[in-house]
Amino acid sequence: MIVLDSQYFPCISYCKILSENTTCEIEQEEQFRKMSFRNRCIIAGSNGLINLTVPLEGGRNTKNSMKEVKISYSENWALQHWKSILSSYSKSPFFEYYQSDIELLIKKQHTFLLDKNMEILFWIKKVFKFKIIIEKTTEYRIKNELGENDFRNKWMPNNYEESNSSKYAQVFEEKIGFQKNLSVLDLLFCSGGYLKI
Repeated sequence: MIVLDSQYFPCISYCKILSENTTCEIEQEEQFRKMSFRNRCIIAGSNGLINLTVPLEGGRNTKNSMKEVKISYSENWALQHWKSILSSYSKSPFFEYYQSDIELLIKKQHTFLLDKNMEILFWIKKVFKFKIIIEKTTEYRIKNELGENDFRNKWMPNNYEESNSSKYAQVFEEKIGFQKNLSVLDLLFCSGGYLKI
């Protein structure tokens, strides 16, 4: 059994860990951690990397537990996310195959960030046919008790590229080079998820 933090369209290495295990708990009792992938993901655009960030009520300095963090809809961020994805991936080989599902996942107005992330996670599980059982923690899991099964905060915006990930053809690879360990969106649109992650 592994424990993971909740991520918004998680990175490829996160999904690889899901594929290699049978049971997972998503941490919901922890205090929200800013500057993490809990409310953001990274995709590749024609001019480089693009951060897609879900704004939160109370801003990124919220002191709530993960399960209490609410999404802010004061601006139409979902439309901006979708426009960025369209400009980055509309010419990718598998865009049409995943387009409608991903647009719905982004634009659906969840109250809580955790609910949005969990719906995305279960969709990813279905698309990749992962056999893993996914649940939420019922109490905060102390890091030292889990040892090497604790993957919370393993991939953060400041270190996600350090992970090894298989190479595949990317839309703007000739212009900006191969970009490691992006959001799973990049893998799905570019390779259809057929690449062994």
